[in-house]
Amino acid sequence: MNRLLEALSRIFDFGLTGELLGYPFVQQALLAAAALGLVSGVLAPLVVTRRMSFAVHGTAELAFTGAAAALLVGVGVTIGALAGAVVAALLLGLLGQREHERDSVIGAVLSFGLGLGVLLLWMNPERAANKFTLLVGQIVGVSSADVTLLGVAAVVVLLVTALLYRPLLFASLDSEVAAARGVPIGLLTPVFALLVGVATALGVHVVGALLVMALMVTPGAAAVRVTASPVKATVLSVVFAELAAVGGILLSLAPGVPVSAFVTAISFGIYLVCRVVGGLRVKRLTRGSSAVAV
Repeated sequence: MNRLLEALSRIFDFGLTGELLGYPFVQQALLAAAALGLVSGVLAPLVVTRRMSFAVHGTAELAFTGAAAALLVGVGVTIGALAGAVVAALLLGLLGQREHERDSVIGAVLSFGLGLGVLLLWMNPERAANKFTLLVGQIVGVSSADVTLLGVAAVVVLLVTALLYRPLLFASLDSEVAAARGVPIGLLTPVFALLVGVATALGVHVVGALLVMALMVTPGAAAVRVTASPVKATVLSVVFAELAAVGGILLSLAPGVPVSAFVTAISFGIYLVCRVVGGLRVKRLTRGSSAVAV
């Protein structure tokens, strides 16, 4: 019990948190988290609508592989994660065109990426401290160069998403009707997979490869529970993702534990609240419809 109380006192040590906010690495991590929250919040409702949650996990595994390769050769982890995620996105987008094959393709890519990533880490024993951060994230590793790269990648992803949003949304809601109306489904699928891949790679530094779904999926899943409007769902998803990403970093400062623990906890808490609110909303609409029918 004493250890639990001591841990709680460290978590809620706001004085220490305020002191740490003055350090450049914390400020850089907050900027990276804000960029990641914006990008993941915009994409998450589309990921949920297109049923690509498993694809995000598969992409994250190859982002982890790319980051592990970057550690081995001595280049930036963010660059390696981006390269791995882009390869994963292209593989998933090109090999998973047919819906009935998609899960098996993702499973094959996921297992390959994880196995190769473990091999690359094994080949690099002197960097044991960095291995854990690839899986669960660590804000100390976010440099100013990483923030710049993340910012540029975030702007590119947001611009492309804005340009393609209407056909992407149409194809996400009903791909068969969209194809009949002339929407280039065969092109949109790999392009969107690429956008998801870049966004997933951005999350490796903050929440790690294993838990990036907390930002790429959960905010969107929570948002669609409380509204049927695509615009409102996107706005709510961005708010939820920012709360989880930035709030997770702020809470993790005092105890010094991996930020992913707090990011995932906040995301899951928001999701549970939205499930309750969504359930109450459905019941209210059902009662209203029954009253009108009577």
